[in-house]
Amino acid sequence: MKRLLVVVDMQKDFIDGSLGTKEAQAMVPKAAARAREYVEQGDEVIFTMDTHDEHYLDTQEGKKLPVLHCQKGTEGWELCAELSQIPGRRFKKETFGSLECAEYARKGAYEEVELVGLCTDICVISNALLLKAALPQARIRVKADCCAGVTPKSHEIALKAMEMCQIEII
Repeated sequence: MKRLLVVVDMQKDFIDGSLGTKEAQAMVPKAAARAREYVEQGDEVIFTMDTHDEHYLDTQEGKKLPVLHCQKGTEGWELCAELSQIPGRRFKKETFGSLECAEYARKGAYEEVELVGLCTDICVISNALLLKAALPQARIRVKADCCAGVTPKSHEIALKAMEMCQIEII
């Protein structure tokens, strides 16, 4: 079976930076272990990276979330140390979901796509739904203990919403 792991926005600003949470910090070792498992089994791992510039606060998103984060070239934009050395293509994205990542997965004809990362209730759900649309017959899964939301409650709500859209929660 052709499998793909999508690591969503495991960047320093979402872990212990400007938008970090204790839940995000706690799940990093599990997400890193999952990525290493995929690599060891010969499966592909790819990464999305939230990417903004100095004009972020002028964007629609920046006006609704006025916290500068993941500015390209800053330390907060970088992948966390536990994942930075894991090989895999990086997809920079200016918004919640990556159309480029979904198209890459579609062209790869993966039978199973698993997602881990941050934030469950914003970028993980956005990418999971894009992947489900791009690969409607593939098994799309989200590893719940390898994700964290803005809050624990919004994490749970996002997991339930994805489950309603035939995304498997493991």
